[in-house]
Amino acid sequence: MQAAPTYQIVISGVGGQGVLFITRLLAEAAIQNGLPVFTSETHGMAQRGGTVISHLKIGDFVSPLISPGNADGLIALKAESLVQHGGYLKPGGWAVINGPAPQTTEETAALYYLDADQIAREMDDPRSVNLIMLGFALSTARRGAFGHDLLYCTPHDVESVLENRLKGKNHRRQSSLRALKAGADSALPA
Repeated sequence: MQAAPTYQIVISGVGGQGVLFITRLLAEAAIQNGLPVFTSETHGMAQRGGTVISHLKIGDFVSPLISPGNADGLIALKAESLVQHGGYLKPGGWAVINGPAPQTTEETAALYYLDADQIAREMDDPRSVNLIMLGFALSTARRGAFGHDLLYCTPHDVESVLENRLKGKNHRRQSSLRALKAGADSALPA
C-alpha cells in the first residue's frame, strides 16, 4: 500500500497581510478534499506590522510545527520573508515570493517571483496581495513548475472555499475571486 502524500508549507508575511486567512483557505480546501490538516501560527507584534508565520501540514502528522529544513514550500508575502524563513525549506523545496526577481541568486530551492504589490495597485485593491500570491502559487504548481503537482488542491478548490466563507459579502467575495484569478493568470506557462 502506498503512503498518502504529505505536504508541509510555511506561509510568511507581516501583520495585516492576511497570512492567517490564506492558511485557513488552504486548510479548508484540504479538509474539503478529505485530507487531515494541522496548522500553527506565530504572531510577532503582528498588529504593528511584525512578522507572522504560519505552518500548514497536510497528511498524517502528529505535530503542527514544521522543523527547519523540512518544508516543501514557502509562500512569502514579503520578499524579506525568504531571508527570515527560507531555512524551513528542504533541499529541492519551492518558494513563491512577492517581489521582483533579483538579478542573481544562489539558492538551492526553486524560487518563483511575482510583484503582487504592483498587481494589487493596478487592481486598486492593496489588501489583495495575499490572494494574488495564493493564486500564483496554486497555478504555478498546477502547471508543473515545481517538478510535479506538489499542492493538494487547485485554484477551483480555493474558489469554492471562498464562495462558502464569503456568502452574503458580495463585494468582498468578488474582489477576492478577482485577486485569486489575477495571481493564477500570472503563473508561468506550462
